[in-house]
Amino acid sequence: MPASPPEVSPIDSLPRPLAVVAHDAGAANMIASWCASAGSPPDFVCVSGPAEAIWEARFGTTSSCSLEEAIEGAACVLSGTGWASDWEHRARILARGNAHSVAVVDHWVNYAARFERKGETVLPDTIVVGDALAEDIARGTFPDQTITLWPNTYLAEQAAEAGPTPEEGDTLFVCEPARSDWGRGIPGEFQALDWFTEHGGPAAANVRLRPHPSDPAGKYADWLAVHPGWTLDTSGDISAALQGAAQVAGLHSMAMVIALKAGRQATCAIPPWGPDCLLPHPGIARLNIAGA
Repeated sequence: MPASPPEVSPIDSLPRPLAVVAHDAGAANMIASWCASAGSPPDFVCVSGPAEAIWEARFGTTSSCSLEEAIEGAACVLSGTGWASDWEHRARILARGNAHSVAVVDHWVNYAARFERKGETVLPDTIVVGDALAEDIARGTFPDQTITLWPNTYLAEQAAEAGPTPEEGDTLFVCEPARSDWGRGIPGEFQALDWFTEHGGPAAANVRLRPHPSDPAGKYADWLAVHPGWTLDTSGDISAALQGAAQVAGLHSMAMVIALKAGRQATCAIPPWGPDCLLPHPGIARLNIAGA
């Protein structure tokens, strides 16, 4: 069974006034979960991109002020570490020397690059991770930084809400931008979809495709139009999407880890010519065909 959320939110241990700054979905979901169980809400909230929709869905509000106003009024800045913008990086620049800076690493890859933009590295005072695997990676990457482990209550919530594995469930393919064409001139995520379609077995004919929060609307429309048996999953969150799934395939997003935590079979569908699956979690299988 997924672990129960802690009685005291780690948010309550941070200095006040507190500013939350988030853009990408991974850290935004983790921070929102911690804030939901905190004794009091953040004093300032500055969210953009996927984080804005997450905050709206969870709390019914979005940004309360500008980034500059939030940092100026804060004693502590809690930020995400996404790759899709410089929003959180800018917050750490503004916080440097002015507020205690805490940054949440939501995944298990590219730790050093998360804190660098245009050759400038800006590290926080404290780096927060969500499990022991991430803690080991962070300590190896940043031996001189303060690393703190906070329970990933978002992951636990989503896994619990997914419920038991249905006996006659379908397959859920959780997409994410590969940010590489692996030398073939086609975005890697589409190569993974094609590879799974060709080699995923009978399950590849009854699949819901779930876009990543950072994917633009309609990204997969043309692909879906020529792949009968596939449908677009529009569930509100990953737990709802998992409720009907017996197995999950994808690349290496957090959704794969949530699926594994929820007891689903999780398979990495990156083709053999692509990179290794970057998730260090035991139990994630690799879809591979000998000699391919």
